[in-house]
Amino acid sequence: MRVITAHQRDTVDAIAWRYYGKTAGVVEAILQTNPGLADHGPLLALGTAVTLPDLTTAEATTKKTLINLWD
Repeated sequence: MRVITAHQRDTVDAIAWRYYGKTAGVVEAILQTNPGLADHGPLLALGTAVTLPDLTTAEATTKKTLINLWD
């Protein structure tokens, strides 16, 4: 786990995107790791401590399905 501090007018979504490169499933994991963080509202105050969870390889990678138009 890693603890970071929020930038001015930061959101949990922005933090998830900045550190993990995606938001799906990550925002939920961050909120679960930081009880009470959602009580701050959508915009976090400058310097708010946020603990980033260690995600497993399966959670950290995004599986994309390739669609072929001519199957």
